[in-house]
Amino acid sequence: MSAYSETEVPTTAAETQHSAFDALPIVDVSGLASPDIAIRRKTAAELDRAAREVGFFYVVGHGIEPAAIDALIAQARALFAEPDARKLDWFIGKSPNHRGYVPIGEEGFSGKGDLKEAFDLSFELPPDDPVVLAGTPMTGPNVWPDLPGFREDVGAYYAAAFALGGRLLRGFALGLGLDETIFDGFVQKPPSQLRLIHYPLNPAPGDRLGIGAHTDFEIFTILLPTAPGLEVMNGAGQWIDAPPVPGAFVVNIGDMLESWTNGTYVATSHRVRPVTEDRYSFPLFFNCDYHTEVQPLPPFVSAERPARYPVLKAGEHLYAQTIHAFAYLRDRVARGEAALPDGAREAGSFGQQARHPDAA
Repeated sequence: MSAYSETEVPTTAAETQHSAFDALPIVDVSGLASPDIAIRRKTAAELDRAAREVGFFYVVGHGIEPAAIDALIAQARALFAEPDARKLDWFIGKSPNHRGYVPIGEEGFSGKGDLKEAFDLSFELPPDDPVVLAGTPMTGPNVWPDLPGFREDVGAYYAAAFALGGRLLRGFALGLGLDETIFDGFVQKPPSQLRLIHYPLNPAPGDRLGIGAHTDFEIFTILLPTAPGLEVMNGAGQWIDAPPVPGAFVVNIGDMLESWTNGTYVATSHRVRPVTEDRYSFPLFFNCDYHTEVQPLPPFVSAERPARYPVLKAGEHLYAQTIHAFAYLRDRVARGEAALPDGAREAGSFGQQARHPDAA
């Protein structure tokens, strides 16, 4: 038995190839909260199967109260109903750490500017925290709009979703045959973003996507959507509809978990098609600490299957991909006020998008 695992992990398995699935599986994760390790392992095995075969799935039994979800949605509706001039008071480009309001067209994976507006916040650290004082990008305090109950309701949801992320991370570890707590030390002060996203009604959307094809840059994502629009790329490079399921979150594998597992798990490319109804979406991008060096773990590397991913600092990967996506950051780079981290990878270099570039 290795120092990395509770059960031996086969290191000669071929890189995961997602199936040509036509629907996302549903996994009940309530067992991850059980004090019985046998129950946690059984649930983790179901998580592992969904991660290997699809990389995108629904989770139920998550333990987040409906009242917390309803309060989050109500706050998002109130925020995005504010006049544009007021929302721009909270413009993300005014923040030193990428927090605040994102107007329509500011962000774009498709090259045309995504047809959405958003509000971004993250794991909150005070200005005098050593991580912030060190000048670490994308860390520090949040921007909190002065709307009644916004900070309380959105903060409560963030705390609940982040706690769920910790349980899922342990579940993935168990499913992979690793020690249950192997990743815990990497998520102490992570830049784990929560985004409140509004895709406005567009009766004549044409070919302008809500958000262009991409993988998520972090470990995994916990998504709450209110309406259809999400599409996921399967192993054959086909776009599959992923409509909301009542009471369920959508979870998908991100770039860091693909790297740690040397492709055993693959980040699944996804997009939001042009929408013809108002749609709200709330992804929590569960990340590891900024300076975490991510590379294939020893149990997933062998002579037959060498490491396929270079060492990446998790935060630098996130920061680089964020620069690629946001106009205000690209402008800062062009003016010499910011720079891409050394060794930054191009967008679309993970997941099925990298395997089927013509489908994006």
